[in-house]
Amino acid sequence: MDKHEFYEKVYKIVATIPEGKVMTYGLIGFILGSRYYARRVGKALSNAHGRGLPCHRVVNSKGELAPAHVFGGKGKQYRLLKEEGVFFKPNGCVDLKRSLWRPWEI
Repeated sequence: MDKHEFYEKVYKIVATIPEGKVMTYGLIGFILGSRYYARRVGKALSNAHGRGLPCHRVVNSKGELAPAHVFGGKGKQYRLLKEEGVFFKPNGCVDLKRSLWRPWEI
């Protein structure tokens, strides 16, 4: 699949992540064919400006948040997720056992 098609598929998946849940870059990549697509997913999301997608609901495989500059300031992604009811561990990472969205489980 070409870059444009891949990006559109990423955007479609991200648009379905419900409030209070997150997905990882690798999980989205896995759904699209390979967990090794995580970096491609990140690149797609970095080009998603103006689409109104809940990109803040995507975290890395450890539950770590994006660098501060990505969402317009340190702590913004954390605040957005916390307001939606996402669970965090004491170390500031998302508690993936409680907040990871697995669309095949619905």
